[in-house]
Amino acid sequence: MTPQSRVTIDDVAERAGVSIATVSRVVNNTGKVAAATAERVNAAVAELDYVPHAGARGLAGSRRNTIGLIFPGVGDDFLTELLFGIDQEFTDAGYELLLYSTRLRRRDGTILSLPLGEHNTDGLIIYAGSLEESEIKRLYERGFPVVLLHQSAPAGLAIPSVTFENKEGAKTAVSHLISLGRKRIVYLAGLEGNEDSHWRELGYREALAAHDIPFVPELVVTGGFNDVVAETAVAQLLQSGVAFDAIFAADDRSASGAFVALQQAGKRIPEDVAVIGFDDANFARFLTPPLTTIHAPIEESGRKAAEQVIRLIQGGAAEMLTLLPTELIVRESCGGG
Repeated sequence: MTPQSRVTIDDVAERAGVSIATVSRVVNNTGKVAAATAERVNAAVAELDYVPHAGARGLAGSRRNTIGLIFPGVGDDFLTELLFGIDQEFTDAGYELLLYSTRLRRRDGTILSLPLGEHNTDGLIIYAGSLEESEIKRLYERGFPVVLLHQSAPAGLAIPSVTFENKEGAKTAVSHLISLGRKRIVYLAGLEGNEDSHWRELGYREALAAHDIPFVPELVVTGGFNDVVAETAVAQLLQSGVAFDAIFAADDRSASGAFVALQQAGKRIPEDVAVIGFDDANFARFLTPPLTTIHAPIEESGRKAAEQVIRLIQGGAAEMLTLLPTELIVRESCGGG
């Protein structure tokens, strides 16, 4: 979107020894900056002959200083952490955050209208599954700053995206279960078509293969990133008589639903069935027993997405793919915690 030869906000930030958020505040006069710092930024602007992106100047002139987040509605804990990271970065750069949830605003699978866009924001962060590909393409072709969260860019579109290292995290989770002697491991999948769930299933399969454990299709059931859906799925699995000694859930909410189904069936966690989740939600440590999980840097993903969209607005170069590392957090739900 931006020629490589053009001086960008990144260049100014590097020359002045400050963050791009600080450069943005100085250039757009959108926040307080120490006089000495502002002087360094202005000197760098002059030395490099930096000219803010035309669209950014126009937006600043209309006093929007607003960036939108479009999301389909996700778990409360996940959303709270995500919003904190996004809002913190925007505040530092002098931008306001506008939110739009597409939950309950669809008819026949389409959005009735999109209240956020070029007319009232400087750029958009789009969460996975919240906007049709055709609309993402339209925004991109108009040169409007867009960053995707937990979703790859449509084919042929150079749109930055931010996500977790889902496959490696899943491999770590399943390998941990295998190291504890578990071999009949259920994968409690997320929503159909969701990229996070897809990559986590690939990690699940790769971990099984690496330990010469055959993949059993009947051990993959849908938890839908939802505790109630997951509870029902695990209860049905138990009723069907399918043998299993562990569950890897695509997120902590579905893991909590699995807890309920197992405990209602008289199964002991972890003695009879070990359980591991993904995300490390705030409630995970307070479950009984506390949940072993893969820590995903949710707040950091929000900050990174905000940082990338600000760079685009200011004419800087964004990273096309940001993969954030995950970490195993061992607690009692797998034993050995």
